[in-house]
Amino acid sequence: MAQRGGPAVLPDNPFQDPAAVQAWPGSERSALDAYNPFESGAPPPPYQAPSAAPVPLSPAGMAPPQGAAQPPRKGSPTEPRNYGSYGTQASAAAATAELLKRQEELNRKAEELDRRERELQNAALGGAATRPNNWPPLPSFCPVKPCFYQDIPVEIPADFQKTVSTMYYLWMASTIALFLNFLSSLAWFCVEPSSGSGFGLSILWALLYTPCSFVCWYRPMYKAFRSDSSFNFFVFFFVFFAQNVMYVLQAIGIPNWGFSGWILSLIALRKNTAVAVMMILVSLVFTAVAVLGIIMLKKIHSLYRRTGASFQKAQEEFAAGVFSNQAVRTAAANAAAGAATNAFRAP
Repeated sequence: MAQRGGPAVLPDNPFQDPAAVQAWPGSERSALDAYNPFESGAPPPPYQAPSAAPVPLSPAGMAPPQGAAQPPRKGSPTEPRNYGSYGTQASAAAATAELLKRQEELNRKAEELDRRERELQNAALGGAATRPNNWPPLPSFCPVKPCFYQDIPVEIPADFQKTVSTMYYLWMASTIALFLNFLSSLAWFCVEPSSGSGFGLSILWALLYTPCSFVCWYRPMYKAFRSDSSFNFFVFFFVFFAQNVMYVLQAIGIPNWGFSGWILSLIALRKNTAVAVMMILVSLVFTAVAVLGIIMLKKIHSLYRRTGASFQKAQEEFAAGVFSNQAVRTAAANAAAGAATNAFRAP
């Protein structure tokens, strides 16, 4: 037996170990001790199943009730395992990140709406004097002052700011194309003196289309998205459709029309390669502007149909705008007074 506090001491006969002797029943142990296999005719003692081992007592000296569930040991097969804990935590973290992202976007839109509301309130209360015209951006020493106020992040709703910005870049691209067209027409006039009419028309298109396109189709589009005006939408569609037709004609390049398009570029290719390359570049710019103009026309028309605007609303807005104009009301009053005076004077 092992002694407590010292090295373990093995007994001389391992079958006399008290632990083994105590685990074997007494009667069966006596029968086996008396059995000698070398004696003839002595049958072995019959086998008897061992009795149930005594239930160990609890620390309080009480045996647990029969049928009570024993707690499973750690790592036993009956212990439930949580295989989905990692996936659940990952999905919860992703959902939380998505909610935080949406909350930040909503807060940004709320701040933008508050700023636009303050701007509109200041304009309604007479604060428009604090917002001077800022377009075109001219230097302070220039005697000509800006004519329009334009601020897309402030005046245009967030859903339409990208569309309005794209149309502004389209107008700038068309202006640059007309300037390049003027340079290529000048180069072609130096090579072919008989193309003086085309060179003169290129100057006219550059001076005429640049301001007229801004006033006639860009500003109506800007005001239509700013105040959801059906009348301005109709003006924009009418004028911008004609502008797209001109974009296509510019890309085609009919001789003596003042446009360095594809036809005139191929003609110039036979006489001067450098001038022809310049005209081809201008033709590419005209083609890109025409394609973008057609795409934006279709896109704005689809947006217009979703806003609920109609021709009837456009008529109502036009009538309200005409009758609210002080000059129109004064002219109408003078005409009515003159008609009444003539009626009284008549015999």
